[in-house]
Amino acid sequence: MKTMHSSLFKALGAGLALVLALFAGPALAEEAPALVGADVAWLSTSTILVLLMVVPGLALFYGGLVRSKNMLSVLMQVLVVFSLIVVLWFIYGYSLAFTDGNAFFGGLDRLFLKGLFDAETGAFPLSGTVPEMSFAAFQATFAGITCALIVGAFAERARFSAVLLFMVLWFTFAYVPIAHMVWFGGETQGFLFARGALDFAGGTVVHINAGVAGLVGAYVIGKRIGFGKEALSPHSLPMTMIGASLLWVGWFGFNAGSALTAGNVAALAFMNTLIATAGAVLAWVFTEWAVKGRPSMLGGASGAVAGLVGVTPAAGVVGPVGALVIGIAAGVICVWGVNGLKRMLKADDSLDVFGVHGVGGIVGALLTGIFNAKVLGGPGVDGVTIMGQLWVQIEAVVITIVWTTIVSLIAYKIADALLGLRVPEEEEREGLDITTHGESAYHS
Repeated sequence: MKTMHSSLFKALGAGLALVLALFAGPALAEEAPALVGADVAWLSTSTILVLLMVVPGLALFYGGLVRSKNMLSVLMQVLVVFSLIVVLWFIYGYSLAFTDGNAFFGGLDRLFLKGLFDAETGAFPLSGTVPEMSFAAFQATFAGITCALIVGAFAERARFSAVLLFMVLWFTFAYVPIAHMVWFGGETQGFLFARGALDFAGGTVVHINAGVAGLVGAYVIGKRIGFGKEALSPHSLPMTMIGASLLWVGWFGFNAGSALTAGNVAALAFMNTLIATAGAVLAWVFTEWAVKGRPSMLGGASGAVAGLVGVTPAAGVVGPVGALVIGIAAGVICVWGVNGLKRMLKADDSLDVFGVHGVGGIVGALLTGIFNAKVLGGPGVDGVTIMGQLWVQIEAVVITIVWTTIVSLIAYKIADALLGLRVPEEEEREGLDITTHGESAYHS
């Protein structure tokens, strides 16, 4: 009898649990996500990796490409511009980029990161499964590297103070609104986000944005003394190789970190970043070999960066085969970008910011619209055809180019009127290391 009662109670208990589960299921599904420690650890690691991309990665990559008399000036511009933008991001950039406002700018709710930490309760509001503070820090490094990329286009002749003023203006009126338009999916969605534009980690927001701004700067500031008449050769290609290698390592945080979780999407973005970059190195080297008769180390390093740029918008939204094709395409087309296209444009883009980042970003953004499709190995977007997505990608590319061209031109003109964009001729001939910073990178 006791056994019979025990069995009856167990059956009733199981039935009650089933009923509770049926009613509780929807309610549990609606609960806010809890903090996931693995996601916090991965996003924090990714933030450090993006920092590695800038200081020392980008700084050394650019530093090796200029002449020795301008080495320190490039290191200073990268370091100080990055630091300046991180501070501006803290003050107002994050709020204007990632809060509700309108289709082009966010609001002022998060000025000075207000609300991201409650000192009285010790509470940290979440963004998905990580503290919003972690997300804000991660995005700060994106803003910083985007602005730092631009300095390569006018290296060796720009006035340091004018560069900083330009960056404040450009960050505020170009980077912030483009980031909001592409990435903000709150109640008042960003304009391009609402259109369905795909940019996983910054093809439009970072690379096209910076590449076009750099090209405009090259036109406005003018060509270096001796450009086209004398050799303006890199002074340390080994240093450039070290910088490119650090960029590749750090880019795993840039791309895979943009998944914002330590899960399947991060794994996909990680693999895509690896295969696309390797494909681009080979594509650049063999293209250069065929065209010029010799494969160069500079070409190999440039190919790596081109592949990284090309796969950035696609990293988490295409399959590995699509990523490889994008990498190869970026490698081949960017060879033309820094040679044939550069000659056509007749601009002294010192370190090929537009030829690699602008062109590579455009290639990646457009091909993302194609290889995102399920029939081509991507996750796809329900109800969207390949041509439909490609058209949205074209819109995003064109809007980014037009927006940043206008803002860049105005910002350069303001900086020039107030401070003078270009150093005097005698200072340019002597080198910016001594004339601007009073230091030399090397001593005999």
